[in-house]
Amino acid sequence: MDKKVFRFDGKSFIIFILLFLVELVIAKTKGFIRHTFGDFLVVILLYYLVKSFVNFTPKKIAIGVLCFSFAVEILQYFKIVEILGLQDNKLMRIVIGSTFSFGDLIAYTLGIITVYFIETYKKRAA
Repeated sequence: MDKKVFRFDGKSFIIFILLFLVELVIAKTKGFIRHTFGDFLVVILLYYLVKSFVNFTPKKIAIGVLCFSFAVEILQYFKIVEILGLQDNKLMRIVIGSTFSFGDLIAYTLGIITVYFIETYKKRAA
C-alpha cells in the first residue's frame, strides 16, 4: 500500500513555530548563542518544517536538510548574495547569510544528528 507523500503534521509544525520564535530571540543576541547555537537550531527548525508537510523517514528528512544547509553554506563561500546583487538587502543577507564558516557546517551536522536521534528514540519508544 502506498503511503501519502504529502500530509500535514500539526505537532511538527508547532515545534517548527516554537523553534522559529526561539531563533527570532537568538537573532537579537551576539556571540556563541547567535553564531553557533543558532546554526545548531536552524537545521532542527528546518527538519520540523519539512516533517510538517512530507511523510518521509527521519533519515531522509535529516539527510535532505543537512544537504540543503551545506549547499547554502557553500554558496556563501562563493558570495552568492553579491552574485545575485542582494548585498544591500538586509533580509536576504540574514536569510541566505554572507559569511562562510566551517564552524557552521559542524553546527549543522550536530543539529541534524541531535534531531535524528531524538526522532529515532521517539519512534522506538512508541
